Order: sequence, then structure tokens, then C-alpha cells
Amino acid sequence: MQRAFTNILTEEVAVTAAFYQKLLGYTVKFSSDWFVNLEAPDRTGLELGILLTSHEIVPEAARHQPAGIILTFVVDDCDAVHDRASELGANIIEAPRDMPYGQRRMILRDPAGTIIDVSSLIKAGG
Repeated sequence: MQRAFTNILTEEVAVTAAFYQKLLGYTVKFSSDWFVNLEAPDRTGLELGILLTSHEIVPEAARHQPAGIILTFVVDDCDAVHDRASELGANIIEAPRDMPYGQRRMILRDPAGTIIDVSSLIKAGG
């Protein structure tokens, strides 16, 4: 395998790309009016594609509301991302809370409706 990444389907490519840039610090690797390729700022190769739902390369059967997917991002500080998400007016489904498997997690939706899980390890003693 040479490369793998997830594409988020949206009718608002620039808006959705900007959301991930502001929320998680992703940077633009490639940009057009129908596709933006983002990369994590501190991890070369961790990419995310933002793809225009109605573009001809997207099969008709895939042109619907996102379903059956949750994108998970493991970050250093879930609460800091929650603060940024609140400032952005993001659709927060579940505020950060400690989970029994040793992570602190929040759940939100991106502008395209994709469900996002943002998690961080619970610090020892915390």
C-alpha cells in the first residue's frame, strides 16, 4: 500500500476544509474547487480529503448524507479541542467525558454532518 486516507463528502468544500484547519490544525496540501487534501501539522502522511459530493467522480450511490462512519482523532488534549469547537459554533453532540477504557472523549459533527470522535488519553492521577 502506498497511501490511505478518508474523503469527507460535502457540498461546501471550503467550509468543511476550514473547519478541520481551525479545529485540529490541519494544513492544505492540495486545493481545488472540488477537492481539498489536508494533512496533520505534526504528522506527515495523516491526510484527510474533502470532496465535493456532486462532483462527477463521486458515484451516484454515494451522494447522500454520511452514514455508518465515525472519524476518530486522538489528540493531546480533548478539552482544548472542545474549547475550539465551542468557539467555532460546532455541533457538539457530547461534551468531553472520561470513558471506562482510559480515554476522555467528545463527539461532534462537522459541517458536512460527519460524526467526529475526539479523544485523548486520561492522564495518570487525573
